[in-house]
Amino acid sequence: MIAAILAGGRSRRMGTDKALVPFGDGPLIARPIAAARAAGLEPVVVAKRELDVGVPVWLDRYDTSHPLAGLVTALEHGPVVAVACDQPFVTPELLAALAAHDGFAIAKGEPFPGRYEPSEILVQALREEAPMRATLAKLHAVELDVEPRLVTSLNTPEEVARWTSR
Repeated sequence: MIAAILAGGRSRRMGTDKALVPFGDGPLIARPIAAARAAGLEPVVVAKRELDVGVPVWLDRYDTSHPLAGLVTALEHGPVVAVACDQPFVTPELLAALAAHDGFAIAKGEPFPGRYEPSEILVQALREEAPMRATLAKLHAVELDVEPRLVTSLNTPEEVARWTSR
């Protein structure tokens, strides 16, 4: 199964391309890529532009930066486990658990990481730029209980600095 690392956001709060922000010994995106590989998944990045991150990059050509744009792009290739590029604490075990599910599954309370399948509900929600939570409710996704830290997203330079100093 493919692990789609979503990197198509505007990074407004970060002020620079979030995927490439230094974190530890590499860019922020390196952590979810490594977790996907360790889970036995094939990592790909879905972004608005080419990135040199050592894995294939699928270009999201939707005009919106809605998270569904990258997800719907990835789903053109079949079911995926999707994770945000700014989730450096996601574990191989969590990604493998999501991949093992049949149908839609998410980490409790968060759209990403999650296991998704092609769905007209997702395509329609993208057209309408519908809120992710409302869209997830329509999918009746299984919710896995996970430690909140595993799904933490780093959205600002201050958050990166805070987690780097730990």
